[in-house]
Amino acid sequence: MATTVTPHRSPHQKTVRRAVAGSFVGTAIEWYDFFIYGTAAALVLGPQFFPGSSDLAGTLAAFATLAVGFIARPIGGVVMGHFGDRTGRKSMLVVSMVLMGTATVGIGLLPTYDSIGVWAPVLLVALRFVQGIGVGGEWGGAVLMATEHAPPGKRGLYGSAPQMGVPAGVILANVVFLVCTQSMSEQAFLAWGWRLPFLFSVALIAVAMWIRLGVLETPAFQAAADDDRIARIPIVEVLATSWRTVLLAGGTFIATNGIAYVLMVYVLSYGTTELGFSRGTMLTLLIASCPVWMLGMGLSAHLSDRLGRRRVYVASAIALLATSAVFFPLIDTASVPVMLAAMLVLAFVLGCTVGPQSAVFAELFPAHLRYSGASLGYQVGAILGGGLAPFLATWLYARFGTTLAISAYFVAVSLVSLACAVALLRPRRATAAFAPAPAQPELQPLVEKVA
Repeated sequence: MATTVTPHRSPHQKTVRRAVAGSFVGTAIEWYDFFIYGTAAALVLGPQFFPGSSDLAGTLAAFATLAVGFIARPIGGVVMGHFGDRTGRKSMLVVSMVLMGTATVGIGLLPTYDSIGVWAPVLLVALRFVQGIGVGGEWGGAVLMATEHAPPGKRGLYGSAPQMGVPAGVILANVVFLVCTQSMSEQAFLAWGWRLPFLFSVALIAVAMWIRLGVLETPAFQAAADDDRIARIPIVEVLATSWRTVLLAGGTFIATNGIAYVLMVYVLSYGTTELGFSRGTMLTLLIASCPVWMLGMGLSAHLSDRLGRRRVYVASAIALLATSAVFFPLIDTASVPVMLAAMLVLAFVLGCTVGPQSAVFAELFPAHLRYSGASLGYQVGAILGGGLAPFLATWLYARFGTTLAISAYFVAVSLVSLACAVALLRPRRATAAFAPAPAQPELQPLVEKVA
């Protein structure tokens, strides 16, 4: 029996602009919340919540709780992906924002170990877990808001908007920390100043909520609902029909996410404790690299619309393999200009690797399973990449006494991600319709480009 298909109607341009703006702003603020923990973990959280016999033990413990957020992310992706595929993208983006804001402000108000003893790290871990739940559901929904509102031939470019929100969140988080560290004494910063970036989240969340509440549901989800194509348990259907796709998609993201978190989190700690630079210097270097990171995202996303996802995605993965191998030898020169150049180049290449990612992940799954499938693939890569990377980098350096061990780790994960990208996007691999309705005219050109 033939399936009745609801005709697809292009959304009004104003609606599209608000959807893309909401994806960018909301993602930037959610990642601001997520990243300020990483910055605080590198700078102050060890002695505040995990006082121990050595600075290394405290830093490792703080980075371990960073990983807790990543462990929670797949849970958030699964739960919000389920409801996002059943009730709509918009509602889950609002829920994720509320969870993230509540947990972030909670961390800013949390008493330290000296005040409440063991309950301090316990509550810190619990709030970090809630942060992970919130951000776990954020990426998939924000990506779909952008790509499912995008006009034909521009899904890569529009999908890069929420990706750009990630380095924007890094800039915002580190600018706030830089202002705090430079405007008060170190004693005041360690005593109470580190809390201000967490409490500042209240104002940012209010802005993002205002934008998101005004965004309409995506045409793709609306068409799936109108045609009665809503899955009863989307995640089960995804795992039953596309488990290999989910694993390969996650694999392509391991290197990008892991290396990015070493750049954003571990390098701050390494630069201050091992190379002797001030917090301000290391934060300034990281902030300077973020606009270049965003430039790489926009450029590669645009090229993926013109040249095809596979060509751009694989070329970027090869470039990441090469640049990550020489990153730490350049950092170890302890020359600020050389360090800046290394961080700029690595940031640009990292941007190139994730620019097309939104469109790639979204195009792998049909509309009624897309939130669940894209979110799960992304979070699998995140937990195997970024969740462990700062901890592993700290441990590798402590164990071997050289950053060559970290460089070897970079090369290993880059090879894994490159192999996954080649397997995932091999010719004629992508067969999942991206259309809100199966008969959407631009489907065939899309499949050719992904292939």
